[in-house]
Amino acid sequence: MKGSLWICLLVCSTLTGLASAIRCYSCKDYTASCSKQRDCSYDDACLTLNERGGMTYRQCLKYSDCEYSRLGQMFPQVSSFTFKCCNSDLCNSAPSSAASSAIGLLASLLITWWCMM
Repeated sequence: MKGSLWICLLVCSTLTGLASAIRCYSCKDYTASCSKQRDCSYDDACLTLNERGGMTYRQCLKYSDCEYSRLGQMFPQVSSFTFKCCNSDLCNSAPSSAASSAIGLLASLLITWWCMM
């Protein structure tokens, strides 16, 4: 009896985790340095929408609305954009700066080498 109670509790706690909501970054800016987080609904995804002019929108959005024509209706002020929807915690973060750091390091090495010649 005691063993089946533990198994029941384990199964219930696992199923509870499957229906939990995700967290997304939520902001609108040009710098891509968003730190504000928001708890979303259970059927939401995290949206990253990049306007051609440089504005980035990050927010929770119903996963069923993650299509170009629907987003065009929801963001009529944005004429041209790319977007990404994802469904794990904080998956709509700013891109990593590792690539820009590597380019900066390479440029510094080239300038140092050029100055030594």
